[in-house]
Amino acid sequence: MSKDLKKFDASEYLTDSEAIAEYLNAAMESGDQALLMAAIADVAKATGMQAIARSSGLGRESLYKALSPGAKPRFETVYKILQALGVRLSMSAQP
Repeated sequence: MSKDLKKFDASEYLTDSEAIAEYLNAAMESGDQALLMAAIADVAKATGMQAIARSSGLGRESLYKALSPGAKPRFETVYKILQALGVRLSMSAQP
């Protein structure tokens, strides 16, 4: 007997700004750039790609391309996306 399992989609659980901030912080703390970009993509999907594209000034196609697995977007692009998501980067010294 086989069961069909639904593929996990983190964007379904990113329903408020606190969950989004915690999710992005955890991804950033991992030190894995690909994981951070995947988390940003999840948040953009949860928020709405069209709204993020419009708010960031990026075309929807460019946004999808920048957030696709393996992409290496410019920092300027990532920064625009983060601003459109309503989050900000902060820095602190490592312990």
